[in-house]
Amino acid sequence: MNRSEKLMEPALEYCFDLRVAVDPPRRIGGSTAGEMYFTPITGGTMQGSRLNGQVLPGGGDRWVDGGDVVRLDAHYLLQIGDEIVDVVNRGYWRASATAIAVLEAGEQPPEEELYYRTAFTFQTDAPSVRWLAESQFIGYATGTPDEVRIRVFRVI
Repeated sequence: MNRSEKLMEPALEYCFDLRVAVDPPRRIGGSTAGEMYFTPITGGTMQGSRLNGQVLPGGGDRWVDGGDVVRLDAHYLLQIGDEIVDVVNRGYWRASATAIAVLEAGEQPPEEELYYRTAFTFQTDAPSVRWLAESQFIGYATGTPDEVRIRVFRVI
């Protein structure tokens, strides 16, 4: 590569918010990596400048609590108009000691105190939403015991 060649800087385009309704997590066993859980997805909404739709019930998030870091692996479906889109959303959750204390007190810490980031893979052949399957997306998430909220951005 020529040193005078200017490389692109990463940029993001906001696309939509997901509000994913969840049931309480269920412990499914342990491993050498940590305790494993499953959180059922019971529905939700998708709203934003690029798309609106529904999160369909029936998916879930299999996650491993490794102590300081939680590894997430969610699989679910979106309905956008007449189209169904398959979603795989993997990521990480970790919190500062201050945020953990706030959570343990039953309150929500500021978003800056949490690292709750995900990377999406969308699968669809539907022409109206095929752009979802042709780009990389990341999410900035927050949550309560009954809902995960994710702001979804396309990496430009």
